[in-house]
Amino acid sequence: MTLALPPIPRGASWPRPPKALPAARLGEPPAGARVTVAGLVLVRQRPGTAKGVIFVTLEDETGTANVVVWAQVYERFRRAVIAGRLLRVTGRLQREAGVVHVVAEVIEDLSGLLDRLLDPGFRPDGVRAGDQP
Repeated sequence: MTLALPPIPRGASWPRPPKALPAARLGEPPAGARVTVAGLVLVRQRPGTAKGVIFVTLEDETGTANVVVWAQVYERFRRAVIAGRLLRVTGRLQREAGVVHVVAEVIEDLSGLLDRLLDPGFRPDGVRAGDQP
């Protein structure tokens, strides 16, 4: 299920890094724009014919984002690419044959935030259970 997001008003712009752009809004910025996406890692693919390129699919609450990780970026952020469960990726938007990709420049592993969900006192608004508002 994807959420319907309102379009960006004329004259406004998409969220700029480090703010993450929801996957459903990846069609709004122009090709070549620098964007940040974040989401759970659904798929990592490293086809033998791709000359070291890794393809990562991230999912947020609005849909999926395709990320292209070139070999030199992979070497720099290897641990995050291999082990990350929740990633934030900043890179350039690419459109090719109707498909939108983010070509990764910076990859951050935010998986530790998922572990906080197991804390019985965790609340997404940052207030701990039992605290006075």
